[in-house]
Amino acid sequence: MQPGDPADIRNWQRRPDGITTSGKLEPHDPARLAAIGVRHVVNLALDDHPEALCDEAALMASAGIAYTHIPVPFDAPTPAHVAAMAEAVTVHPGPHHVHCIANFRVTAFFYLLDCAAGVPEPEARARMAAVWNPLDSDDPRAGPWRALLEAGANP
Repeated sequence: MQPGDPADIRNWQRRPDGITTSGKLEPHDPARLAAIGVRHVVNLALDDHPEALCDEAALMASAGIAYTHIPVPFDAPTPAHVAAMAEAVTVHPGPHHVHCIANFRVTAFFYLLDCAAGVPEPEARARMAAVWNPLDSDDPRAGPWRALLEAGANP
């Protein structure tokens, strides 16, 4: 956390690389993100989720923030989704904010990217587990995520 971080946003986190992540955003959050210097937002949630922010692209544009939407079905995450997120934060100028509804998709994808970048697996897992750990969860919704993470962490 840094001073000014909107820590009241669901599952707000600031990664060691400076990228911020969170769960769902509210209509007033684009201005708050702009105020802390965010220049690009990546949204991994589906538009039709009941907690999705309506007109998010327009709200980001009005706050002067570039926007990328990569809809990731919670029951069917793929390596292509991870690659699309990695590309989005590489191609667009940051600082970046990446979010979904609960920060589950985001932290799982960053676990894979951290492992691929050489972050020790226990450290990458601890970062993810601060929000959610599908590798150790018995929640049936974790199954597709566990499969994705196990395949990505052990190619």
